[in-house]
Amino acid sequence: MASLLGKSLFEISGQGPAPNKDFFQFSITKTDVIWRWWKISLRSDGRNTKPGELRESHEDFLDDSRLQSQLSVVFGPRILQYSRALCQGHYDYLDRLPDPLLLRILAHLDLEDVASLGCTSQRFRKLCGSEELWEQVVRGHFKSVSAEVEALALEVGWRSVFFTSRLQLQKQISRMRQRSHKQICVEPESHIVVQGSEDPESTTAGIEPGSQLHSGQGEHRGTQGVAEGTGALIQGAH
Repeated sequence: MASLLGKSLFEISGQGPAPNKDFFQFSITKTDVIWRWWKISLRSDGRNTKPGELRESHEDFLDDSRLQSQLSVVFGPRILQYSRALCQGHYDYLDRLPDPLLLRILAHLDLEDVASLGCTSQRFRKLCGSEELWEQVVRGHFKSVSAEVEALALEVGWRSVFFTSRLQLQKQISRMRQRSHKQICVEPESHIVVQGSEDPESTTAGIEPGSQLHSGQGEHRGTQGVAEGTGALIQGAH
């Protein structure tokens, strides 16, 4: 786990609280704590002030109540508490894991835990709402995912697919089917004509041998076939 720790454990910078206009930077490495400051002033006597730096060990920082007080005033008590924990050796390994590994871990959590973790930081909020995570969740919860459901996920997102009810999922797949095919009609000679086709010889394009054009009750049976084909996905979603 020590290999996950980079040279810099933590770094934060920003302007001091009003009316202070000075700029501060605080960083923690594996061995030291570094406090830097830049004097910002409109007065002529403050323009030539050089930046300052204080560097001390973790042990010295834990005993330095003055620096801890400054850190709390500039960046808040939560940053002070977090910095003290790092200097005491309490490292946040989870936050240092690479995204692909974190996504695999998140995919095995309960949905309530995923929602809670997404509220802890901007990074976890992004990961917990990512398409990569919800695709893994869908594929992990259900035995198989049909090609039509994969195509639907490209349009509405894997998270929406996971939380969509069975009936609504069937309706969305049916609408997607209709959009994916060109408008067709049947002439009196029962030849299938594709409207808008640039090539007159392609009037039967996309119609494979043995395929049928369903309508009415036949179309309803096709929807049932979609439900059966994606049953492994739909079952247990709710």
